[in-house]
Amino acid sequence: MSNPLFNIQYGLYVITTCDGGRDNGCICNTVVQVTAQPNRLSVALNKENYTTELIQRSGRFTVSIISEKADFELFKHFGFQSGRTVDKFANFTDCRRVSNGTLAVTRGTNTYLSVDVEQTIDLGTHILFIGIITEMETLSDAPSATYNFYQENIKPKPQAVGQTKEGKTIWRCAICGYEYEGEELPADFICPLCKHPASDFEKIIM
Repeated sequence: MSNPLFNIQYGLYVITTCDGGRDNGCICNTVVQVTAQPNRLSVALNKENYTTELIQRSGRFTVSIISEKADFELFKHFGFQSGRTVDKFANFTDCRRVSNGTLAVTRGTNTYLSVDVEQTIDLGTHILFIGIITEMETLSDAPSATYNFYQENIKPKPQAVGQTKEGKTIWRCAICGYEYEGEELPADFICPLCKHPASDFEKIIM
């Protein structure tokens, strides 16, 4: 039986920021509108994400809402590598600079929302940023992608791999697809790509 928390539906977003001339972005599913007068958003990001560190310093970010037109390459680009080791915008041209100095992603998205941070709350593993929307624009009429839509229509279907040639078992992250090789998955294991815990890994059986 699947994790009951998987029944909570989420949207998918690219969160971008800029600090000291360095642009970066990551994929998340935790954006929520919290007030309407004024328009405020909250987003919770893992402390280990480089984007989190940059937002803490810059106090600003932009949310690009991922649409059903997005392809898996967008998720790989912003979700499967770290900005600490890769400049994600070095050869990425499907974006534009907006008024708060960050880059809005324009490919596979339908809206961008720029935010100035008002509050930060330490949630242990994550930082919750709350801020006022300073600029927003609709880019297309394509429906917003949900996490379920991503799993069913964008993410490549996993191939049954069973055991490796060495006889070891494969554990696959249900969130991003990262594979851990080993008979047992450590209880405190954290996915190096999406930062989800061991509870989000599935043992692959032929």
